[in-house]
Amino acid sequence: MKKIIITLSLLIPVVSFAQTSPDMSSDYMQDIMKSIEEMEICMQAIDEKKMDALKDDSVRIGEEITALCKDGKRSQAQEKAISYGKKMLNDATMKAMIKCNEPMKGIMKATPIIPFDVNAEIKDKHVCDKDDRLNSL
Repeated sequence: MKKIIITLSLLIPVVSFAQTSPDMSSDYMQDIMKSIEEMEICMQAIDEKKMDALKDDSVRIGEEITALCKDGKRSQAQEKAISYGKKMLNDATMKAMIKCNEPMKGIMKATPIIPFDVNAEIKDKHVCDKDDRLNSL
């Protein structure tokens, strides 16, 4: 239930945008709802304890990176961020969550709310440099 609530709360802006945009057809809205449903079903199969542990670990790493940045240890912060990012790419729970979000890719690209190509956004960025667009992801 918790997963469904989190998922829906993340998607409310997308559905809201789709409902208020004159360019959105009812077929497109049905596609959005079908994709949300597929994602929910998939997310229900992921162990909630593992997702919570992943979230807790991410918060801890984020705090460590923030502390390194505040202490002026920019290269250490960048290395930790890159290392953690690589670890996440190989994490089974993260892979499952990414797979569950696949039905949403086409929909999200069509809306200007959530960028999917985060790599393009951070390519020339440093983890210690504040960027409000990335903090909202």
